[in-house]
Amino acid sequence: MSKRLSIMKHFPNLKPLLDFSAAMHQLGLERPLVELVLMRVSQINGCAYCMDMHSKDARAAGETEQRLYVLAGWREASFYSERERAALDWAEAVTRLGEHGVSDDVYDRARAAFSEEELLNLTLVIGMINTWNRVNVAFQTPAGSYQPAKQAA
Repeated sequence: MSKRLSIMKHFPNLKPLLDFSAAMHQLGLERPLVELVLMRVSQINGCAYCMDMHSKDARAAGETEQRLYVLAGWREASFYSERERAALDWAEAVTRLGEHGVSDDVYDRARAAFSEEELLNLTLVIGMINTWNRVNVAFQTPAGSYQPAKQAA
């Protein structure tokens, strides 16, 4: 059990971030792609709470276990589309900015797969999950209890 503060105890303070997250899911990007990006960024950042959440949400939305299991090795797997590959490459580069930022090659690949508006929206989604990862990792939010919403039939 963590001795750090519980973010759930301070839930009202999270309302702006929750509202931002809800808005990010309404940007028109396809849900399977967004779920893969949320999961991959959470893997990079080591956020167990978010990996638990997004793997469950992805599965509830119809994602296969195989694609989730292999996500960290997406470059070597043939079962991700070119659009998904561009999104994952962009997500990794934006998450790991470092001192050199995002390369022109990664940008060009993303622009070939996404319109300007889609790429901006994808970048906002990546920024949002990076924020959630940092909150949950910093306060060691326990993983395992999240349950996805029921999917509409």
